Amino acid sequence: MRFFRDFSASAATAGFVAVLVGFTSSVAIVFQAAQAFHATPDQIASWMWALGLGIALSSVVPSLVLRQPVMVAWSTPGAAVLATAGLAGGFTMNQAVGAFLVCGALVVLFGATGWFERLMDRIPMAIAFALLAGVLARFGLQAFAAAQTALWLVLAMLATYLVARRLSPRYAVLATLLVAIVLAAAQGRMAWGEVKFEFARPVFTMPEFSFGAITSLALPLFIVTMASQNLPGVAAIRAAGYRMPISALVTITGGAMLLLAPFGAFALCLSAITAAICMGPEAHEDPARRYTAAVTSGVLYALVGLVGGAVAGLLTAFPKELVAAIAGIALLGTIGSGLAGALADERHREAALITFLVTLSGVVIAGIGSAFWGVVAGAAALFVQQWRRPPPPVPPTTPHR
Repeated sequence: MRFFRDFSASAATAGFVAVLVGFTSSVAIVFQAAQAFHATPDQIASWMWALGLGIALSSVVPSLVLRQPVMVAWSTPGAAVLATAGLAGGFTMNQAVGAFLVCGALVVLFGATGWFERLMDRIPMAIAFALLAGVLARFGLQAFAAAQTALWLVLAMLATYLVARRLSPRYAVLATLLVAIVLAAAQGRMAWGEVKFEFARPVFTMPEFSFGAITSLALPLFIVTMASQNLPGVAAIRAAGYRMPISALVTITGGAMLLLAPFGAFALCLSAITAAICMGPEAHEDPARRYTAAVTSGVLYALVGLVGGAVAGLLTAFPKELVAAIAGIALLGTIGSGLAGALADERHREAALITFLVTLSGVVIAGIGSAFWGVVAGAAALFVQQWRRPPPPVPPTTPHR
């Protein structure tokens, strides 16, 4: 089978790091969202089962079919919206599930009609590169900020990465991760007591549709998922040089939401942060073989869902400084490429820089994250600078003799 021929240790490491970063950075918000609707422990486990299975199906199958790294994640800003709105509105779990289904239907609509992809096609590549760099740069900053509380751990990881990049670039992230785990264990910072073996079981919740839940939960969830998650997700795909059927992929995530929403899959979307890990050269030097990293990530997310307690405990056993540092180090190459692409064209440089800074700021306006407002600010700057300006003159060519 071609997958096993293309598989490599570096791809497996990228897939593991992607799950480690994606899970540990936001699982607490998902738990808060579930608790906002008075979820029972069994329902919370069902949410993880549904999200893990949905991510696995939406990532593994398209990646194997396209031979490209399709990365899907749950919507972290969407979970934050649910955690806030759920407490404020006093909605029941049944009403929340009804809102999840409405959100999924809207995602399918915008995917199947091609509306979202046509919007993305109008965004210049410089803006897309700047958007991606702005989203990921925060993780780079957090990697070095972690040195404030774990100086020797971060220094050891950085030194390992630099040496490994010199000697064997393909396995630099793997070597860094292994050294970090050994050092954290030696320091007694691994919370092995969090690892408990238990299976998650799906719990079906009958949906209830209400106008209040649709306006307060479904619509904000849809907007932040498309603007704050799918938008930078597409930017990550295009910045990595892949050409994927975006409309079909968005439709697949919406379909998975419709199928699994009654069990807790509140919002699935194209990933940007974990996608950058699996789409970069650290996953594999050959772009045609990086899809194995996405497949590995999807399989691990399925395990997170099926054996929720044990895998969740294993991932949360890592100290937060280790997670922050490995994420930032794994994304260094992609951040650099994004900045280079954003600033390469002098005509788009200021607009791209504005996009990068607004996105990096983390500003939230009207409940919508900085990724959306970074694109808006950059597009506005580009319009002001380029509107009705004549194109640059074409340099004369020297005739051949």
